[in-house]
Amino acid sequence: MAEQDPPAKVDARARAGQGRKRRKGRSCPPAAGIAKAKARSIDGGRAFEVDAAPGDFAGSRIAVPQGKGPPRTGLPRQSYAAIDLGTNNCRLLIARPSGENFTVIDAFSRVVRLGEGLAQSGRLSDAAMERTLAALRVCAEKLMRRNVFLARSVATEACRRAENGLEFIERVRRETGIALDIISAREEARLAVLGCHVLLEEGLGPAMIFDIGGGSTELVLIESTDTVPRILDWQSVPWGVVSLTESSGPEGGTQAERLARFRYMRDVVSESFASFSKRVAPARARAGEGGTLRLLGTSGTVTTLASLHLELPQYDRRMVDGLIVPAESMRDISARLSSMAIEERRELNCIGRERADLVVAGCAILEAILDLWPSARLGVADRGIREGILRSLIASHGHEPRPRAVEQGDR
Repeated sequence: MAEQDPPAKVDARARAGQGRKRRKGRSCPPAAGIAKAKARSIDGGRAFEVDAAPGDFAGSRIAVPQGKGPPRTGLPRQSYAAIDLGTNNCRLLIARPSGENFTVIDAFSRVVRLGEGLAQSGRLSDAAMERTLAALRVCAEKLMRRNVFLARSVATEACRRAENGLEFIERVRRETGIALDIISAREEARLAVLGCHVLLEEGLGPAMIFDIGGGSTELVLIESTDTVPRILDWQSVPWGVVSLTESSGPEGGTQAERLARFRYMRDVVSESFASFSKRVAPARARAGEGGTLRLLGTSGTVTTLASLHLELPQYDRRMVDGLIVPAESMRDISARLSSMAIEERRELNCIGRERADLVVAGCAILEAILDLWPSARLGVADRGIREGILRSLIASHGHEPRPRAVEQGDR
């Protein structure tokens, strides 16, 4: 997404309520050879805690880069920061505690495509690392200017997979002062749930939360509680918008070729979800007995498609974050985008040049998720890992009671 510099108060419960009450909007008007990659499971598992203990944040006390120490503990209006370096984007959020929530005082987001070419070479390219370092220097300057007391900076799938991922992490620390922590897929899923679960529709029984990234996609089966949800099962697969795009060959010059490529993408992702789909089948049946299946997504894919659903002239987080969209509308938009040439997609509002080549892969992943968890409605979250990090950091320093999600079987 574009930079988000204006400060904004994040009141999770209020925003969730606004999202449920907001109008659905109208759908946008219609518009007019592949090497198969083998799917592999990165990291899967069953139940685990959503929140983490303060001691889990290795290297997080980086305060301000270039050697400037943090302010004394206990000073008022301390600011906290979270950096999420993904396969496609570099994102920063700086906030101060505000009761049970936090107030955002600075934010930054830039498409860096760190994982560009990774599927072919197994390495981070020089050009991608330079783009990412430029974005991280902006983050480092903001950390200094905002006098950040405590920060956690994480890197995800691109750095997990790249042969030179650790070398790049050390270079970032040396050149910017930012100590990136390469987190596991499990931790990535946990933080995403912690950051966005408040936007899930109210209800009982199991629900699904997903995060479509640049290099991987995480699916998390949760059960709502009075505080942080209980995670029942989860799965991470190595298909994100960048990795799936690069592994699926060229788009093709005809509509038939483009549609064939889209079907291939969807089938590859569905195959990688197969074991997880079998595991959650009883929960899916149980959730269906209680009413409509609940589904919440956090990713550039779902926010982009939600913007097209609302026919926004440009992206507006206030309109999208917390929106509830009919799943059929998202499928219709995916079908249109998958049939369009890249030149046509570039002309659409809220897509542009930066996302035009990647959005089709995102649509294929979303379709596979809607097949796995066939909810009639999709909740949209423009929040996730960064917000999850901030809530953990702030809670660990006593600004609010630290929520603990109960593992499956605990009482």
